[in-house]
Amino acid sequence: MIIAIAALRNLEIHQIDAKTTFLNEDLDEEIYMEQPEAPGQEKKVCKLVKSLYGLNQAPKQWHEKFDHTMITSGFKINECDKCVYVKATENDYVILCLYVDDMLIVGSDDDMIKSTKNMLKSKFGMKEMGLTDVILGIKISKASNGLILSQTHYVDKILEKFNKDDNTVSKTPLDTIIHLSKNRGEGISQVEYARIIGSLMYLTNCTRPDLAYIVSKLSRYTSNPGTDHWKAIVRVLRYLRYTRNYGLHYTRYPEVLEGFSDANWISDVKDSKSTSGYVFTIASAYVSWRSSKQTVIARSTMESEFIALDKCGE
Repeated sequence: MIIAIAALRNLEIHQIDAKTTFLNEDLDEEIYMEQPEAPGQEKKVCKLVKSLYGLNQAPKQWHEKFDHTMITSGFKINECDKCVYVKATENDYVILCLYVDDMLIVGSDDDMIKSTKNMLKSKFGMKEMGLTDVILGIKISKASNGLILSQTHYVDKILEKFNKDDNTVSKTPLDTIIHLSKNRGEGISQVEYARIIGSLMYLTNCTRPDLAYIVSKLSRYTSNPGTDHWKAIVRVLRYLRYTRNYGLHYTRYPEVLEGFSDANWISDVKDSKSTSGYVFTIASAYVSWRSSKQTVIARSTMESEFIALDKCGE
């Protein structure tokens, strides 16, 4: 959503990274750890004065300190997403998005962006990254009429790892003739299947809504995949090879948030539950999407549509 806003307003996206995030936070509790090898001191332990990587308290302490810093600097925390901070004046605004220690800063005024960076540098050890190129494995490219999000490099890594020796491509992610069902026999390469599903889920959640339905479908059989499930997942990988450069293209119109929902009513006679799907778009591209199996049994097409609409509005 923030990148869509940046495309609509033709704003620059800056990136900044916190150094050794979990090593500088104060601890509220007394915590001790086994000390490294020290001859003659075997019966002693170390009392931690600062946070340390691996502690359950470390992320909590970091976010508490970061929240306090942002609030005292005039920022407000977004109630829908606690890792988004906004500061507005009469004429300008700046938005900061935090993911652990990676930050994106978008603003309508360069001076507000610079002052935000300087404030962060005064409070924490920060690494200036300049204009955003890649964040969390997602490439942000500037086009003449907006911004493009893509994960071509991540797709290549998936194919190199799981489909290296197959150069075949597929123009669609699934074969509608095949109806997948629970495998009653012995599972085939369950761990490898789960690894592929995990990789596909990250890709789906970030930039590839076209994979949402099939990845949701295939993930239901992760515990015991059979021959048909493997055929289906190989087809998805071949589809990735054909569409490796696909992504989301945010433009400068329309400035409206639109939502769509749909459902199929019991498409499989062996499964009495329907499937819901929804998308929200702004700036000509998706900002939120999902495809999932409904948790209750719908008794009609209309009822399945209402269930999908309810899921869309949550």
